[in-house]
Amino acid sequence: MNSVLLATLAVLALIDSTSIGTLIIPIWLLLQPGRVAIGRFLAYLATITCFYFVIGVALMLGAGSLATSLAGNLDRSMTLYLQLAIGSGLIAVAAYFWIKRKLQGSADRTERWRTRVANRSSSVASLMGLALLAGVLELTMMLPYLGAIGTLTTSDIGWSLRVLMLAAYTLIMIVPAVVLLAVRILLHDQIDPWLKRLSKRITKEIDEATVWVPAAVGFLAAAGAATDLGWV
Repeated sequence: MNSVLLATLAVLALIDSTSIGTLIIPIWLLLQPGRVAIGRFLAYLATITCFYFVIGVALMLGAGSLATSLAGNLDRSMTLYLQLAIGSGLIAVAAYFWIKRKLQGSADRTERWRTRVANRSSSVASLMGLALLAGVLELTMMLPYLGAIGTLTTSDIGWSLRVLMLAAYTLIMIVPAVVLLAVRILLHDQIDPWLKRLSKRITKEIDEATVWVPAAVGFLAAAGAATDLGWV
């Protein structure tokens, strides 16, 4: 097995571990007053982990079939036009989120999510539903995750090993949250101020990343296609 492949996937998984769904919401759960509801916390993590695993398997199946189909039906110029369209689409998505953030702000959205998480009277099923919602809303913005799926799909390893590595990837995504759970259990409320600062900082960085990450990737993809087409 290629060590570069393993290192690449590990780095991408650790980046994905800092998303709203895999870290921010778990931090909010840990910040609830009183003893940590370990069962609810683990139910949330299990749900979002299973979501990304199932979606990843589906994407690998679909991407593999699509790649085989495109390879036999598209010539080089058509592939470049497709790349140009995808790059332009990512730039448009980035522009949409930038305009939306300017008009509505991210504070209201963050507060709505925080209020929903803070409701300890909600059922475990409701919390699992929140995990699925977070996964769906974040999926298109989690470029490291999508990049990892693409890397696994094009790698020269067997299908069973791809699935096993995807499972390991999704588990790495929740490692920081599990570590914070252990620290919270050991130190109780002593780490609450630190968790609050961490939550605020990461939330701000994620809000900014929803704009510049797809914009940067879209620009590189579109510029590369335009160059290969001879437009630049």
